[in-house]
Amino acid sequence: MKTNPEKFGATPHQPSLWTRADALKVRADDPTTTQPLVRADFPVLNNDVFIWDTMPLRDLDGNVTSVDGWSVIFTLTADRHPNDPQYLDEDGNYDILRDWNDRHGRAKMYYWFSRTGKNWEFGGRVMAEGVSPTAREWAGTPILLNDRGEVDLYYTAVTPGATIVKVRGRVVTTEHGVSMVGFEKVKPLFEADGNMYQTEAQNAFWGFRDPWPFRDPKDGKLYMLFEGNVAGERGSHKVGEAEIGDVPPGYEDVGNSRFQTACVGIAVARDADGDDWEMLPPLLTAVGVNDQTERPHFVFQDGKYYLFTISHTFTYADGVTGPDGVYGFVADSLFGPYVPLNGSGLVLGNPSSQPFQTYSHYVMPNGLVTSFIDSVPTDETGTQIRVGGTEAPTVGMKIKGQQTFVVAEYDYGYIPPMLDVTLK
Repeated sequence: MKTNPEKFGATPHQPSLWTRADALKVRADDPTTTQPLVRADFPVLNNDVFIWDTMPLRDLDGNVTSVDGWSVIFTLTADRHPNDPQYLDEDGNYDILRDWNDRHGRAKMYYWFSRTGKNWEFGGRVMAEGVSPTAREWAGTPILLNDRGEVDLYYTAVTPGATIVKVRGRVVTTEHGVSMVGFEKVKPLFEADGNMYQTEAQNAFWGFRDPWPFRDPKDGKLYMLFEGNVAGERGSHKVGEAEIGDVPPGYEDVGNSRFQTACVGIAVARDADGDDWEMLPPLLTAVGVNDQTERPHFVFQDGKYYLFTISHTFTYADGVTGPDGVYGFVADSLFGPYVPLNGSGLVLGNPSSQPFQTYSHYVMPNGLVTSFIDSVPTDETGTQIRVGGTEAPTVGMKIKGQQTFVVAEYDYGYIPPMLDVTLK
């Protein structure tokens, strides 16, 4: 599918590059960009389910929003199976790690509510079984549209394929809690096109997911970020001088890094309701650097566009590496050019002593960063671990120009509202 950005009032642009030279500046365990250690005695939000990607209810400007004093979060969620024979070891003990590792295949959207922005109460499924058109409900964004409580849930419908979709419903409150009603009709929005964004036919390991709609604070138009990979057959990409950047002698060899082709995609809405979208060229590409730029999102501050995305150690290309965590870039305008924060892009990574302790960080406009606990070592050797599947401690971060600094740590799953909407 060909696009004409000018037709929809979007500025034609060239993607900014996260280069190998940038990535060579990544340094694990810098205290200003490292998540504090998560203790092995962490509390679990709910012993019946695993949760991971957390999506606070927000408005189109990015503000985390409560309704009638109730904070609401959506999470990717899967039942735990402590009595299922396929998750019992040879001695009949529950293999929680195997169960945890299988969770993606049964991921569903659930919601939680709280009066305090923590200590979340379990709400349940957002959509009834059979409403979503695919087997898996993967991450996205819930948007509070108005004071009538209408909510657009943008998410990723996966298997078969991967489609950006949305479903509209309402949030209803009482003195005792929150319910979600009317999420019954899922509308497909768009899929990878093979011209700008890689398809499954081009690469069985492609990614296309994580919609994050927003209103541009400067032009007022409705856009959407999403994760993608640069279009083209797997292994056909070129890692040239621009993608390599200004590396020192001895770092020119890129190995097999042509297989890493992550990008942050962007689309523009052709209508006010977000039902009709046109994909635009990526905002940022990481060819030769990394294969995943998951859950991209913005913080708008001081007239600048702070673009954040999460990535893994194992998705880095040959010759470069970094911790699991959140990476960031900044520009003076929506379409860039973007430069990596802290010189490297690393904003908040796991400590090397606990490399898998947290993931799926989400940076909120108030400087708070939420994530989930993956696994934490329980002995000094790191061979014994405790699986999480629950909310991690929230971290406070300051953004100052092109730098970021970790400045605080808060309670587990602390996601306070930035504004409250009284429903009519």
